Amino acid sequence: MPMSAAEIEQLIRDALPDASVSIEDLRGDGDHYAATVVSAAFKGKTRVQQHQMVYAALRGRMGNELHAMALQTGVPDGT
Repeated sequence: MPMSAAEIEQLIRDALPDASVSIEDLRGDGDHYAATVVSAAFKGKTRVQQHQMVYAALRGRMGNELHAMALQTGVPDGT
């Protein structure tokens, strides 16, 4: 069963409350998304670690309800 962009955003915000989250449904099918997540929690982390934090926030849904996600992460400017 596909996930909505709102569900994805809520899961990420639950795990990273300070995050700025932008979600785009790439195909309109609820399975393929692009997400940009900016959070101070990423400071000092490698890009891989940042992505792992986002995937952990999705609580096992990546690869199940959520088929694909192009992910960009970063820290806020000035952090």
